[in-house]
Amino acid sequence: MTHLLCEIETTDFAGWKSAFADEAEARRLAGLTLLQMWRGADEPARVVCLFEVADRPRAQSWLDREAGFGGTFTAHFLKTV
Repeated sequence: MTHLLCEIETTDFAGWKSAFADEAEARRLAGLTLLQMWRGADEPARVVCLFEVADRPRAQSWLDREAGFGGTFTAHFLKTV
């Protein structure tokens, strides 16, 4: 199973979260299922999302289009070991 771990730095969490919610259908079509979202306890502008990936090429295409979900981000595809 493949997962995608994204870490996002945003300057407007409320605005980012609203835009992220609006993109739920696009994520579903990209084969992504949000498993968990965390917000930094000491860094409220930092968000970490864990997704289950059904189709890596579609997920990569979605990442390329989204360019950070409205913030600066890093993304890593991970495999369970």
